[in-house]
Amino acid sequence: MDWVTRPLFGIVLAAIATGAVLAGGFWFAIFIGAGSIVAAYEWHRMVANRFFLRPTFVTALTLMGVLYAADMQPHSLLAWAVLLLGTAANLLLAQAQKTPLVWQASGTFYLGAAVLAMMDLRILPPHGAMLVLGMLLAVWASDTGALIFGNLIGGPKLWVALSPNKTWAGFFGGMATAAIITAIYAGALGLPVLRGALFGAGISVVGHTGDMFESWAKRMFRIKDSGGLIPGHGGVLDRIDSTLLAAIVLAVLVLAVHIDPLFGARP
Repeated sequence: MDWVTRPLFGIVLAAIATGAVLAGGFWFAIFIGAGSIVAAYEWHRMVANRFFLRPTFVTALTLMGVLYAADMQPHSLLAWAVLLLGTAANLLLAQAQKTPLVWQASGTFYLGAAVLAMMDLRILPPHGAMLVLGMLLAVWASDTGALIFGNLIGGPKLWVALSPNKTWAGFFGGMATAAIITAIYAGALGLPVLRGALFGAGISVVGHTGDMFESWAKRMFRIKDSGGLIPGHGGVLDRIDSTLLAAIVLAVLVLAVHIDPLFGARP
């Protein structure tokens, strides 16, 4: 049934995400906030077992604070201050509850950094929505290509210790699919096709890394899926694991390293 439910719910989620990105502002913040808070619940339930409610509340409060700060003072240090405060709070809480300190605090920081990255990328003038959509298309194409090629070809495993099911065929198939889709996307927007393809391939590699990180975390805590909210996909964290790291890395490259976010074109 995964071959039916996975693409069906994937299409629905992609449509909702696309609408939120294009709408921007309040609707984009609501979409990002809702997804990240559910992911926080799944993360803390995974790493803290029965002590997950308090750290989940701290992370949810932190994420809402980050969203508010990012909206009120874009590209300022205020949102980072809120994120660091929330991370420190969960570190102290984990110490008091005798739950894994690093895992508890890193979940807060990782999700908050991804939320902040998505917000900062979306408001970039003049084409923030185009950049975020390009990133999401690359992630979706990579995940789909990896699933198809991995199942059809199989072959040597990518890294059994982290994820026993992922293969090199899926890795390269996902990267090729992402490159093709983002090349088409760039061409449709009148942007350099080759640079669009390189963008997609790069996002695919980063997305695979984020996926492997979550797979490793699930193996550490002996669970198969982070949740069961999305049929065919597992939990929200399972669905966005690639996007989290992709957003953070892309934000660093665009905002800190100052690469051109328009695939080499100019507004």
